Amino acid sequence: MKPQVPGEEIPVLRKEAVGKLQLLRYAGASGDDNLIHTDVETARAVGLPNVIAHGMLSMGFLGQLLTDWAGAGAVRRIAVRFSRMVHLGDRLTCRGVVQETLAQDGGWLVRLLVYAENEAGERVTEGDAEVFLAGSDRA
Repeated sequence: MKPQVPGEEIPVLRKEAVGKLQLLRYAGASGDDNLIHTDVETARAVGLPNVIAHGMLSMGFLGQLLTDWAGAGAVRRIAVRFSRMVHLGDRLTCRGVVQETLAQDGGWLVRLLVYAENEAGERVTEGDAEVFLAGSDRA
């Protein structure tokens, strides 16, 4: 795979609306059973209008963005911060922008800015990642 040059975007990932069943399944799979993610009454009791998605769910979407682009096993590192809450019904778009490409071990280490944004264009999760692309083609 040819790495892109700094400033270029990798193909975006658009997710379906976040739903209650998805949050219940994620809670079970992740072991994060905090009720603000699955129980409306608990969420409202702490001042939220409804349940909110797990932060790690949007991070997982960014991981999917990277593996869809570079392949399974290519992600070397991902680090994010959670900027805003993700609400039921939010449709997230995940994006990656190449920051740097370095020759390494017969391939390319690509450093990227990654983020997920809601329909209003607000970044809800953002950070950086490193992906290794095998091969010798240079962009």
